[in-house]
Amino acid sequence: MSKRTDQAAAPRATDPKTSGEPKNSGESPGGAAAPMELSRRRLLGTVGAAGAAGLVVGGAGGALGASAAQGEAPKALTTIGSTEVPFRAARARHQAGITTPLQANGHLAAFDLAPGADRKAAAALLRRWSRTAEELMAGRAPDADTGVALDAGPSSLTVTFGFGHSFFGRTGLAKRRPVQLDPLPEFSADALDPGRSNGDLWVQIGADDALVAFHALRALQKDAAGSARLRWQMNGFNRTPGATARPMTARNLMGQVDGTNNPRPSDEDFDQRIFVGRDAEQQWMRGGSYAVVRRIRMLLDDWEKRSRHEQERVIGRRKDNGAPLTGGSETTPMRLDATGPDGLPVIPANAHARIAAPESNQGAAMLRRPFSFHDGYREDGAPDAGLLFVCWQADPLRAFTQIQRKLDRGDALSPFLRHEASGLFAVPPAAEPGDYVGRPLLEG
Repeated sequence: MSKRTDQAAAPRATDPKTSGEPKNSGESPGGAAAPMELSRRRLLGTVGAAGAAGLVVGGAGGALGASAAQGEAPKALTTIGSTEVPFRAARARHQAGITTPLQANGHLAAFDLAPGADRKAAAALLRRWSRTAEELMAGRAPDADTGVALDAGPSSLTVTFGFGHSFFGRTGLAKRRPVQLDPLPEFSADALDPGRSNGDLWVQIGADDALVAFHALRALQKDAAGSARLRWQMNGFNRTPGATARPMTARNLMGQVDGTNNPRPSDEDFDQRIFVGRDAEQQWMRGGSYAVVRRIRMLLDDWEKRSRHEQERVIGRRKDNGAPLTGGSETTPMRLDATGPDGLPVIPANAHARIAAPESNQGAAMLRRPFSFHDGYREDGAPDAGLLFVCWQADPLRAFTQIQRKLDRGDALSPFLRHEASGLFAVPPAAEPGDYVGRPLLEG
């Protein structure tokens, strides 16, 4: 059975035991067939032929009954539904949702601790959240389940937790706040809404089924009652697995291939760039990462008035296949020194791809893992749509901030974008067996 391979703007981990690698949920960790569950898996789960025959009722009996009569076990959930991403990792220390391939549906949310909630209350909340996330990511229904995703498998669900700058002061942990979590500088293109920015706690949810993603969001919000209040929440989407004839890098709402230059786990310096090293001052962050979150509205009406030739010069890449304007395929390195017959650079000096390239930023790079969004239309009729930009790095000052400062000084794409919300979050490593996310910080 093939696993999720298409539109992986974030690279796929190659080891199925790593945090971000999906696996077939029809097997237990030891490889044996999973027990039949009348929860999220329901009738479509991996059950034996005799069990399936006993469960067939009414009009549903056709396909299942025929399979059982022939002595064949019914098929498990489809590839999309059966794919599971482990909450706890046997080898990789990072949380799921960082190197996991992009899912079709996503929710980003930030919470503020309730008045009077202290470090003990925060620890209890993270303990509940971790327990719920582990159950949901395995395709099991948590206690007091709403039944929203009752018949679905895990559908590549990931739940990722992070801490904002303000969390540490409110829990008496200011001395354990990493310097990498210092507030981001202001940029000239910023038009940030404070009510949709920052927050004490951050949650990223991704899944290949919309109901599974919503179910997780609702379950975590219920868990937070009395301990934390929702500050902001945003919904995003990407292509559904299998929507393209072959695996492809995702496209954004401008129609551009987005994520070509992403670092890959196969790169020698991938971990060094994306994850916090073992020599970090704050031990609780070793193996974690920092997430920068930006709501970037695209001025699509203005963009779509430009010819394809103009759009390609703004980006520095071809629109049809993502190849650099200097030729080749999507993965062909850009020749930044190439000039045309007029003596001017083939890739314009202010092209987005040129300015953001590691070669233009002393090797600085970040792992982009965004979702698109569309929240209806504005009063002027323009779409309220764009990118829920999420990027991952070991040090935001040396990655996002360095690159964004350069983009801020002359990126040809900037006139078509509005940065409307922002956040920076410390995302600790995955929970150890029996622990919850963030325990070394909250109980260390």
